[in-house]
Order: sequence, then structure tokens, then C-alpha cells
Amino acid sequence: MNILGTAVRFIVSALVLMLIGYVVPGFSHIGLWSALLAAVVIAVAGYILESLFGKAVSPYGRGVVGFLISAAVIYMAQLVVPGLHVTILGALIAAFVIGIIDLFIPTAVR
Repeated sequence: MNILGTAVRFIVSALVLMLIGYVVPGFSHIGLWSALLAAVVIAVAGYILESLFGKAVSPYGRGVVGFLISAAVIYMAQLVVPGLHVTILGALIAAFVIGIIDLFIPTAVR
């Protein structure tokens, strides 16, 4: 994948995270820079987890484990991203919404 394609995917991921802040209760509204940082943190954490445990922990594994890992990664991202505050319920709903949006607009950075 080229640099431009990666940049576009990160921007789309950031916009999705910003949208989720307005739609999902328990997920704070974040600005563009925080959303971009969150997209990077989530992508890196997802990559590390997939490297350690295989594709079964990926949301693309289409299983409950992938969904729960995705929610956990979103919840843990708040520890690194300033301004991002997520409840456990908010992370679960956000993982679900991201999964639905990702069916139509793939935002995975791989």
C-alpha cells in the first residue's frame, strides 16, 4: 500500500471516530488531531494484538472475540489520546458502529 492510500485510510478512520463521538453515548467528542492520534493508536494496538494472537482477535475474524478485542482496544486508547473519554458501554457501542461502517467503508489500516 502506498503512502497516500495509508493517509486516506487514517483520515477516514479519524472522521469515523469523530462521527462516533456525536452518535455514541459514552464516547467523547474529539477534534481532528485527537481523532487522528486515536486512529493511529487503535491501528497500532490492533496490529500488535493480531501479531501476537493471529487474525482471530481481529474484528475481521467476524467473531465475538474480535468484537470484544476491538472494544477493549478502543477503551484502552483513551489512556494515550488526550481528550478521548470512553465508557465500557461506549466502547462496545463504538466497536459495533465501527464494524457496521467498516462494512461499507473499509477503514482498516493494514
